[in-house]
Amino acid sequence: MASELYNTIDALSREKGIDPQIVVSAVEDAIVMATRKYYKTQENLRAELDKETGKINAFAVRTVVETPEQVEDPLLQITLEDARKSDPNLEVGGELRIPKVTEGILGRIAAQLAKQVIFQKVREAERDTVYNEYIGRVGEVVNATVKRVEGPDVIFDIGKAEARMPRKEQSRLESFAIGERVRVVIARVEKASKGPGVVVSRAVPDLVQHLFQTEVPEIYDGTVVIRAIAREAGERTKIAVMSKDKDVDAVGACVGMKGMRVQSIIRELHGEKIDIIEYHEDAVTFAEKALQPAKVSKVTVVDSGGKHLEVVVDDSQLSLAIGKKGQNVRLAAKLLGWKIDIKSEEEKRQEVEQQMSAMVTQTATPLESVPGLGEGLVEKLNAAGVTTVEALADMTPEQLEAIEGIGPKTVEKISLAVNNYFASLEQGAALEGAALEGAAEAAVAESSEAGGDDTAEIAVATEEVAPGEEPAPGEEAAAAPADENDGQAKDSVEQSALEESRASERTE
Repeated sequence: MASELYNTIDALSREKGIDPQIVVSAVEDAIVMATRKYYKTQENLRAELDKETGKINAFAVRTVVETPEQVEDPLLQITLEDARKSDPNLEVGGELRIPKVTEGILGRIAAQLAKQVIFQKVREAERDTVYNEYIGRVGEVVNATVKRVEGPDVIFDIGKAEARMPRKEQSRLESFAIGERVRVVIARVEKASKGPGVVVSRAVPDLVQHLFQTEVPEIYDGTVVIRAIAREAGERTKIAVMSKDKDVDAVGACVGMKGMRVQSIIRELHGEKIDIIEYHEDAVTFAEKALQPAKVSKVTVVDSGGKHLEVVVDDSQLSLAIGKKGQNVRLAAKLLGWKIDIKSEEEKRQEVEQQMSAMVTQTATPLESVPGLGEGLVEKLNAAGVTTVEALADMTPEQLEAIEGIGPKTVEKISLAVNNYFASLEQGAALEGAALEGAAEAAVAESSEAGGDDTAEIAVATEEVAPGEEPAPGEEAAAAPADENDGQAKDSVEQSALEESRASERTE
């Protein structure tokens, strides 16, 4: 029959869920330490528990060697001759046990030391047992009972062990009462922890997934599949679902009749908001759904390899799309696994304008590229700070007339030359280069014969249009003013001749 001490050890082992032999070894090690402390010896001590009597025997162990020369430490070794004086059956390599008296001499201090050693060994064994039990159950949802509250941490009883829920693993909407039963997720198992080694959570997305599997039969049987979950505990959860059966509405199945199913989950999470979204393989369509309740105007894939999206929304929808403290777009990005940039239509418009302005700014064609502008006029324009064709085209007639040496006729001819230049670019510079040069020389000669007020050299490029052909864009407009100028010059010559004739008649 087992002794009372062994029965106590056996009961303790069952309570802690550890092997009784571990507790027995702990008791024996404690007696060895107490004995060594009492005798102040460095001998190799051992202890054994007698299960029948409950008595713990301590003894010193010495290894048997053949000759005295082989004895290196008299406390650890003994010759065969001396060993056989105590036990005639000993052989070389055997062990001689020398009893040590412990009963009635160890005292209170030794007993306290033994108690500490036993508790330490039991705790270590219990920690190893708990670790081996729960390390394979990480991510599993278990029912737990609130046992106590230690500062910000809540301690739960999960059956064979205690579990700890740190503050960061709790929802801000929840508070717990002693004895309350809740569902928790085993987040991780810590072997070296001083307190409970099992850490549980109610803030991870796995809890929401488990609740939907419990409440929605279509998810439990696999008809509806949860493809992604993004959660900020105590605030909002976005869950993307898809149906394997075309006759089953995935979102409707999760919501339930009159919202009964999702409302049950919301009550379990103490009022946390839940957005149920239909999953799409297309990232653009999925992004539009994920940003609900905001209405998206346009989604553009910026970088498919880097998973980068640009979303444009109406100005009135921008704050709704971003959400409180960026929560809506942050959860949508987690749900998609893409980086999302949200811009309002006004911001996008300004960005496009800036890009176009930058492109215009980068395009700078020197004035010398316009065949119709002579060197003298180019020098005047450069002196006035106009160095590119683009800048010249943007100037108004008043601004050009403000430049010294340029009058109204020159302004008209500059306009014609610039228009012809851009028209020639559209038609092809290679085909019209020679024609532009010839027309420029003719225009300069004609301007000199006409005796205009301006001394600038202007070339007007015109082309003859063959019968049945339409003039190229810009050519008709360019040719008309030139004909008008020619008419004005002829009228001026005829008027001068008429005045000379009248003067001669008066003289006669």
